[in-house]
Amino acid sequence: MEATAEGLAKAAATREALKAKKRELEKDAEVQEVPEAKRQATGKPSAPCTHEVLFPKDYDRAAAEKELDPDVYGTFEAPAYTGPAAKEYPFTLDTFQAIAVACVERNENVLVAAHTSAGKTAIAEYAIAKAFSKKQRVFYTSPIKALSNQKFRELSEEFGDVGLMTGDVSINPNAACIVMTTEILRSMIYRGSELLRETAWIIFDEVHYMQDRERGVIWEETIIFAPKEARMVFLSATLSNANEFADWVASVHHSPCHVVYTEFRPTPLRHYAYPSGGEGLYLILNEFGEFRQDNFRKLQASLAGEEGGGAKKSRKKTDADRAGGLRKIVRLIKERHFDPVIVFSFSRRECESNAMLMADEKLGRLDFNSEAEKEAVDVVFKNAIECLPQRDRELRAVVEVLFQEQLIKCLFATETFAMGLNMPARTVVFTAMRKWDGREERWVGSGEYIQMSGRAGRRGKDDRGMTIMMLDKKLDEETCRAIIRGKANPLVSSFRLSYYTLLNLFRRGEQEGADMEYVIRHSFSQFQHEKELPALERRLAELEAEAEALGRASEGVVEAYRAGTERLEALDAALAAEIRRPERCLHFLRPGRLVRVRQGATDWGWGVVVSVLRVDRGMRREGEAAPGAGDASAYQMDVLLCCAGARDGQPVPARPEDEGAAMEVVPAPLATLRAISTLRISILQDLRPPEARAAVLTTVRALCARYRDGELPLLDPVEDLRVQDPAVAEALAERAALLAELGRNALFQAARARPRTRPRWSRCAGARRW
Repeated sequence: MEATAEGLAKAAATREALKAKKRELEKDAEVQEVPEAKRQATGKPSAPCTHEVLFPKDYDRAAAEKELDPDVYGTFEAPAYTGPAAKEYPFTLDTFQAIAVACVERNENVLVAAHTSAGKTAIAEYAIAKAFSKKQRVFYTSPIKALSNQKFRELSEEFGDVGLMTGDVSINPNAACIVMTTEILRSMIYRGSELLRETAWIIFDEVHYMQDRERGVIWEETIIFAPKEARMVFLSATLSNANEFADWVASVHHSPCHVVYTEFRPTPLRHYAYPSGGEGLYLILNEFGEFRQDNFRKLQASLAGEEGGGAKKSRKKTDADRAGGLRKIVRLIKERHFDPVIVFSFSRRECESNAMLMADEKLGRLDFNSEAEKEAVDVVFKNAIECLPQRDRELRAVVEVLFQEQLIKCLFATETFAMGLNMPARTVVFTAMRKWDGREERWVGSGEYIQMSGRAGRRGKDDRGMTIMMLDKKLDEETCRAIIRGKANPLVSSFRLSYYTLLNLFRRGEQEGADMEYVIRHSFSQFQHEKELPALERRLAELEAEAEALGRASEGVVEAYRAGTERLEALDAALAAEIRRPERCLHFLRPGRLVRVRQGATDWGWGVVVSVLRVDRGMRREGEAAPGAGDASAYQMDVLLCCAGARDGQPVPARPEDEGAAMEVVPAPLATLRAISTLRISILQDLRPPEARAAVLTTVRALCARYRDGELPLLDPVEDLRVQDPAVAEALAERAALLAELGRNALFQAARARPRTRPRWSRCAGARRW
């Protein structure tokens, strides 16, 4: 946007032209029959909420109460304002809005936590109106420039004297209300800007962004160093620890902070799922919060059928197939009048390719707009572009305006779009439910889902909203419930001291808070740690007492466990040496045979034999004698083993049930063979395609799940391997008796049930190999 009077005038003219065009469209629509799905919902549901007020230590409540008339302002516990309003609304305020407005009139900090589209912006507007009525300055901060630009446009229409300050734009910087990104406000604080001395209110929009790993520290520093005389309004998505955040604000600024919290959703949602390659939608959660278990089972069966096709089926799951499913959904939304719709993707590349797919002429272009609406789009686009210099003629702001005015019916966006932009739709589609978060690929969190799905359902227009999840991997019921019915995420501090902070602290000189200890001591991170400390100390004392009691009562059990497992390990090692003698085992080591491999302290678990090779001269070191035919070192196995990536160029073992595990061909000397199963599976000759190895992993997982604790049936050394040595028979008998004795040991039972939690000194892993 060009920061000139001419540019602003053109922008205003654009919006007036758009309003005129909309009036024409609405006039034409009055004589047409409106489809049932597009009729506006009537009626106004109530909005239940909870209210709490947090006080700093040593706060004189009695003196503060005397300053305000309870008949006009209410009390701390029950704020209610009955005086002349700074701003009138054309609708009746919801309960949470009325309480928050009363807190603003009491000139006290307030945190408003509610779902998207619940009406949090009304409280921000009231705080601005109150500041204007008192001739005071107010700052409105947001986490991203797109949201700042939108709020600037909206507030300019409402209040007039509004400025904008972002990293690349400065418009009317001396206005009574300045919209800015949080980074700009932090910079102003560190510079000691004169505007801060005139500021009465600071509004933090989308304050839950404070938990962002990279930028969350900006909010903490800004709140810590905000003027003590200024009062703050925090607008946030629902938080499970909203009162903890308010308690921190109260302690830092030594003034009360109210929490107004509601999980009320003005427009209820229906949650659907679409399986990859499926033919229809499954209603998983209805608008009454009822989980449809019958439909979820059908969804699981459909996904299981897709995965059950093995490698051949997996190869058919191309990007074109998934894109075809998206086209089906978008076409359904168009035909049933479920638009406007936002389609969320977790990568920019996927987002752009999906948008281009809808416009593909070969597949049939999906067009939502009528001819009159297309003309309105042209008017907005041309007027908006003419407002900008050539270097600034980007489409983002134009797209935002067109979607707000419902001239764009289908918008493809990344999850950043869900960050506070006032662009509700009727339907939200997720092209995937797994995302890469910079560390790992994981399921979408409940807080992220709440934030994005909250865009569905327009208050006062739709009787219900819709969300559609596209799934290409099997989703278990517990995970599904946690995502769509899970509680909001807690606000967890991501505070850290950066070089930027340190340099600005040095520049503050002798001012209050000009040292690192002050910042750390007043950070939300330190506050959370100190608040958890008493509970952690109590828990530590309880565990220490419990451990002491268990130690006295179970010394004999621990000693028996240690001695028994050590002897068991020795017996297993002796038996393994007998069964891996080539003349006994080579006949059984055919491709597909399940074997257990252990190399030193590294237990690879169950793998599948691919081949067995005789070590030739080229594989021996210079001067090393050739092993005899009966020596295990003369042979090497190629085994499909379960791996989880590599470390220092070497594969890392994993359990078959681990997420992200994959089968890889690993060379293993015959001397690492620990056990041979009676089971043998069919494998492909060419194991280079990932799908072929994935099919083997699926089979191994199924076998381990079928047998208790993954104890696959083993070849008997005497009956199958023809071991005639009496010492082996004695070792087997001793081992059976030892296992029976250990089976009555509580510690051994726990180790078998939860092998991941065994003590490091435990040798009980060998007990699961026979």
